[in-house]
Amino acid sequence: MAVARGKVRIIGGQWRSRLLFFPEIPDLRPTSDRIRETVFNWLGQDLSGLTCLDLFAGSGALGFEAASRGAIYTVMIESDIQVFRALQENKFKLQASQVELIHANALSFLRSDTRQFDVIFLDPPFRLDLIPEVLPLLPLHLENNGLIYIETQHAWRPEPRWRIMRNAKAGAVHYQLLEMTTDESSNLSGDV
Repeated sequence: MAVARGKVRIIGGQWRSRLLFFPEIPDLRPTSDRIRETVFNWLGQDLSGLTCLDLFAGSGALGFEAASRGAIYTVMIESDIQVFRALQENKFKLQASQVELIHANALSFLRSDTRQFDVIFLDPPFRLDLIPEVLPLLPLHLENNGLIYIETQHAWRPEPRWRIMRNAKAGAVHYQLLEMTTDESSNLSGDV
């Protein structure tokens, strides 16, 4: 079912079929239903007991989807005040007490916060090319056996300390699931 501009539907969990509303501004590009379905299949559908960080929250599609699927705690970071207010409204409508919203720059948050997470969603505006700057800051925020989900505009290969567990492409979006490794030679691809 198609959803109008400025809206995205949660596709699974306790808030399945609920709509999230967001302002239409440049760079705000919600993760599509198709990609979210694949990503949450990769993560195992049920995120009960896990903690998540949605570092560039935008529409909130990834963070609210994780909370809907049982994540006990989801932190969502957003720097744009208009988008942040929309996230607050969506949190209120869903009564999402397990979601913490923080109005901040993602890099500033990573440098000042010491919490660790089981899953980190990394989907910054494509034009800013922030992945190379953000990824080195993530090991301190990742629980043992934690995973990082990344969306990019072009095929992208991380440095050897990251193992690509799964990757795929949908339209113009390349996406992958990474885990940290101590083996420098284990950057093998888990193509879908």
